Amino acid sequence: MTATAVARVSPLKVFGALLERDFRVARRQLPYFLVRTTLQPLLFVIVFGSLLPKMGFVSHDYTAALLPGILGISLAFASLQSVALPMVADFGFTNEIEDRLLAPVSDKLVALEKVVSGALQGVLSAVFVLPMARLIMGPIDALALSHPLEVLAVTILGSASFSALGLLLGTVIQGQQIGLMFSIIVAPMIMFGCAYYPWTGLNAVPALKYAVLINPLVYVSEGLRAALTPALPHMNMLAVIGALATLTVVFWYLGLGTFRRRAFS
Repeated sequence: MTATAVARVSPLKVFGALLERDFRVARRQLPYFLVRTTLQPLLFVIVFGSLLPKMGFVSHDYTAALLPGILGISLAFASLQSVALPMVADFGFTNEIEDRLLAPVSDKLVALEKVVSGALQGVLSAVFVLPMARLIMGPIDALALSHPLEVLAVTILGSASFSALGLLLGTVIQGQQIGLMFSIIVAPMIMFGCAYYPWTGLNAVPALKYAVLINPLVYVSEGLRAALTPALPHMNMLAVIGALATLTVVFWYLGLGTFRRRAFS
């Protein structure tokens, strides 16, 4: 192919080709992807959303507070892992990142494609978990689907923020340290992400209530709680949208910097 032919290739077409390639891979691995990203949340739904209420150990009202948090965990896990794990491999033993960097587009667009791909997979995970969780839990009186735009906004921004975080972590953590990412970063993020309890419930521990605000999962869980169960206590939606937008920009800026340093080191 001549230099002139290469120059005529639109960056948008290259971006689309890279995205299409990732989705072909994701489609072939769809069962594995769903098991990897939704099994743990659905098991939690079975135990805390179905078994314990039937046993009388927790109130049936707890399921309404639990469902948005489970959706938040699902999209967060899917978005984060869909970027971080392949990125660790691409910069590690497969060295596949070199092929992408040879594409006739800027390195910034290559990184952006990974983030967009991860965010879309996070949305897919949430779309899969919502009806499954509702089926397992049974009727939820407080559940309302009258705010679809708010649900969509929180889902997209939440997926984007965790996908950008995946770019950052995937370019900072070495392959042999991937287990530490889940032990030191992901596990505490889930436990203190207000997924299993509303943020207002932390009024009993004021110091922790404000310390958890650095956790992006808090805003995803509370945003989905505000959109899906508006009758229950929740964080202000404008604060949620603003925080997720800010975190997405911050994670993207930091992740792009570490991506470039790893790519050209």
